Amino acid sequence: MPPEGFGLAEVAALFRAACQAELGAFKPGNVHVFRGGHGMTVATFEKAAEVAAVRLVAGRNVGERIEGAVKASLAAVGCNANLGIILLCAPLAEAALSLGPDEELRPALARTLSRLTVADAEAAYRAIAAANPGGLGSAPDQDVADAPTVTLRAAMSQAAHRDRIALQYVTDFEDVFASAAAYDARPSGRAAVEDVYLGLLSLFPDSHVARKFGAETAETLRREAAAFAASLDAEPDRDRALDAFDLHLKARGLNPGTTADLTVAAVFTALLQRNR
Repeated sequence: MPPEGFGLAEVAALFRAACQAELGAFKPGNVHVFRGGHGMTVATFEKAAEVAAVRLVAGRNVGERIEGAVKASLAAVGCNANLGIILLCAPLAEAALSLGPDEELRPALARTLSRLTVADAEAAYRAIAAANPGGLGSAPDQDVADAPTVTLRAAMSQAAHRDRIALQYVTDFEDVFASAAAYDARPSGRAAVEDVYLGLLSLFPDSHVARKFGAETAETLRREAAAFAASLDAEPDRDRALDAFDLHLKARGLNPGTTADLTVAAVFTALLQRNR
């Protein structure tokens, strides 16, 4: 018989595993098991992931998955811990749960994105407004403070030039699938997650940093990360080098949150593809 799609419990478990893998990696500037930061600890993200997993698979469509998971997380931890993660993982969960016989994940995701509706956008806007992410600002068209008049994918396309998460909706998650392939190319473990994170941080200015500190700071961070990643394999003590870079970024208040969100989505994608 041809392989069937995923069950709800399996997708929820793989989402939790991806979140746990990301939290267990030494990600400079971000929160992880080795050090908290920015007024948050790893327990905040663990609890948010646990409650989000249930609502992520319980919704009837992408918009419901986003709104349910974000609001459950906010109720559980009292702050925005995982909006970006949920915006990325809700379409992936929808795609996984709707897989046809012998269908691969990325074509299923492309189909999911092409079928997004205005109702999906309405639910996502409510979730974003509730989470109130730092540095959100306003937009001249389809601002989250207003009711959307276009589909969620079309709304994301208008933000794609300034937000790497929004861009994924336009490119069928190109960055996510490329990073998932990079993750799969390495032996499983913490270093593979760290390399995905550093690879993304080296390639693209982090959207969260750019919103809070400006494009120039985000680009400076990207260059620093690229130089650090290029030298990491030559370091005699990998963890000591990661620790020093982590302290350096946190002392400046720099939290590459978008990069961390993309890392979760990449690991989630890799796990879904492995378990297909």
